Amino acid sequence: MSKIQRATSPELEAILGETFPVLDDGFIRVIDYMGNDQSIVQAARVSYGAGTKKVSEDRGLIRYLLRNNHTTPFEMAELKLHVKVPMDAWRQWIRHRTASVNEISSRYSIVTNTAQKTDPNEWRIQGTGNKQGSEGVLDPEIGKKLTQEEEIFQEYAKATYEGRIAKGVAREQARKDIPLCTYTEAYWKMDLHNLLHFLDLRMDPHAQQEIRSYADVIGNEIVAKWVPLTWESFEDYKINARGLTGLEDPLIGALINNQPENAVKLAISYGWLEQGKKGLKNNRERQEFEIKAKRWKLPIPW
Repeated sequence: MSKIQRATSPELEAILGETFPVLDDGFIRVIDYMGNDQSIVQAARVSYGAGTKKVSEDRGLIRYLLRNNHTTPFEMAELKLHVKVPMDAWRQWIRHRTASVNEISSRYSIVTNTAQKTDPNEWRIQGTGNKQGSEGVLDPEIGKKLTQEEEIFQEYAKATYEGRIAKGVAREQARKDIPLCTYTEAYWKMDLHNLLHFLDLRMDPHAQQEIRSYADVIGNEIVAKWVPLTWESFEDYKINARGLTGLEDPLIGALINNQPENAVKLAISYGWLEQGKKGLKNNRERQEFEIKAKRWKLPIPW
């Protein structure tokens, strides 16, 4: 039996250990990886030999697998990262429980003395339609005062923590008032199938801007180099795709066939057109449909 050659990705090899800056003091580094596009193909074909002779055949199979949600072959590739991220963004990140994680412990170590700072023109306004999101930014003059207050608060929190340590307070207790803007570090390992799910959620425009900044780097700067055939498929079938729900399909049909009155009747039956004091009530399903219709340059009949 011939010796098995370890699957490698030349473009990823070239950036191993390279630091990709994120936000004002965060970063992402690739520590290690396992597998590449061919590893996915081999797993799908239950083969230990070399992949097909034609890249086009590998590409076609990967696209078929991703398009039809055959996810197991993508679990045969893994990526390990070293990340430095603000604790509030890390709380969202760690919810993806399919990863293997080892985070720096503030019971053993003095925590990093860096905290995420906000530029005066980066203070976002609370969204009205999406209660967990933001819409636009505050006036920079207001932002300037908020940034000054932020700096004072962060310096006070840092001095309080360091003062406790200097007085001999146990690290596990001294840390209790550390703010969520403080950066933490972790090693984070995940298989490609679950990593793509992470990126699908966290690269979405509705995701919080801070964690989206990390997801964009992981996707565009790392995964795209590691498994280019898979990344191309992922962009085509996930990131840039706009699927239709069972409710939306007949609506699109009505609009294409120039039947706006039927589209309105359908929307009313879905409960999408309920009136409030200031016009149509917010309805997430209707708003998502309107985005798709506008993208396809279809008229909104209500």
